[in-house]
Amino acid sequence: MNEHENEHEHQHEHRILNPATEELIATVPAATPQDVDAAVKRAATAQRGWAALAPGDRARHLRRFADAVDTHLEELAQLEVREAGHPVGNARWEAGNARDLLEYAAGGAERLNGAQIPVAGGLDVTFHEPLGVVAVIAPWNFPMPIAAWGLAPALAAGNAVLLKPAETTPLTALRLAGLALEAGLPEDLFQVLPGAGAITGNALVEHPGVAKVVFTGSTAVGKQIMAKCAAGVKRVTLELGGKSPNIVFADADVERAAAAAPGSFLDNTGQDCCARSRILVQRSVYDRFMELLEPAVKSFTAGDPADPATQMGPLISAAQRERVRSYVPETAPAAIRGEAPAGKGFWYPATVLEGRPEDRTAVEEIFGPVAVVIPFEDEAEAVRIANATDYGLSGSIWTRDVSRALRVSRAVAAGNLSVNSHSSVRYWTPFGGFGQSGLGRELGPGALAAFTETKNVFIAVDPPAGSP
Repeated sequence: MNEHENEHEHQHEHRILNPATEELIATVPAATPQDVDAAVKRAATAQRGWAALAPGDRARHLRRFADAVDTHLEELAQLEVREAGHPVGNARWEAGNARDLLEYAAGGAERLNGAQIPVAGGLDVTFHEPLGVVAVIAPWNFPMPIAAWGLAPALAAGNAVLLKPAETTPLTALRLAGLALEAGLPEDLFQVLPGAGAITGNALVEHPGVAKVVFTGSTAVGKQIMAKCAAGVKRVTLELGGKSPNIVFADADVERAAAAAPGSFLDNTGQDCCARSRILVQRSVYDRFMELLEPAVKSFTAGDPADPATQMGPLISAAQRERVRSYVPETAPAAIRGEAPAGKGFWYPATVLEGRPEDRTAVEEIFGPVAVVIPFEDEAEAVRIANATDYGLSGSIWTRDVSRALRVSRAVAAGNLSVNSHSSVRYWTPFGGFGQSGLGRELGPGALAAFTETKNVFIAVDPPAGSP
């Protein structure tokens, strides 16, 4: 997932625009390095008290936080519509996902079990100790869910969280922090620090009081963060870019595969690290697939994000639209091109190109509503093309052959694969990538452990009195 932030790095406040209308909806102060330093110190104090609570008490607090999010679900969704341009149906799902993450993590607070390991001469046990203060740097493409992916398990494991939202989408993060206080979470335990990545984000990454950085964004920025964390041997989780394949075999239900394909790269206007932006189709069904794909793409409704019928909104910013245009000008030849609203707003039409595996549009992450369709001859070539990328986040395989589904799933180098589906994210299963797509895993049953250190304790046991 990319974080192409606006060029306001030397300003003390950020102007938040509605991407669908270009209307100014808010002005948000940016946190300075001095603000970050003060926030880290307050968080460290709050964290010690939070970690000392009984696990059941931490769980109760998080459930109350989840209830507060649920009560304000529509308010949060409408904020997301206005600041991110997401269709309201998507935004409601996003707010619900933040709620669900808090509920799921709350259950883990009481189940963060260590182990008893058989050893000679005594008892050996392990404990999961909280790290301390965790920085979560969230992107603009899914502001609420991805913030929750970090903050919920980190809090449940006994840590404090400092969340830096993207410059363009801080409003839902700020509201979540307000709801946490209203729900009774200790003051300073969860703080939101809006600001530019180069200033606020950098201050968090470099602060010696921050024990771990969780970053979702571009691979280029992720590499910089990883390098800076190395100086302090900070723990890091990185969820970065993707160029995921959608592999359609001739034995698949081609009608169903074509009908599902638009959503796989047009959801969130293609601003999705898991977007299936490389569609690989077996040559014997290629023409049929393209015939079916065209009406499916053209019927994917772009328009007012506040309208429940809308399936695709605008891009996040003028800068992001220019990035997409740099790959595919709107006048470029395309196999399929949908409609987009005219006038104000950062709109770009759904676009399908026919290409080759080595094309720039088939190799680099565009992060817009653009897919490239590439033919292949057989299973071996499909796997070879699918793996011809530095990324490895997600992908889909369409086939009726169970053996083929298993073979190709094992052969494709990606962290999250779906068979006859495009679903990548479930909060109860692990999520993360291979290669340049990142480091570590989020979500799933191991989420809380990723925010802890394992401590091993050996207790010697004296032999019985009188024993030799």
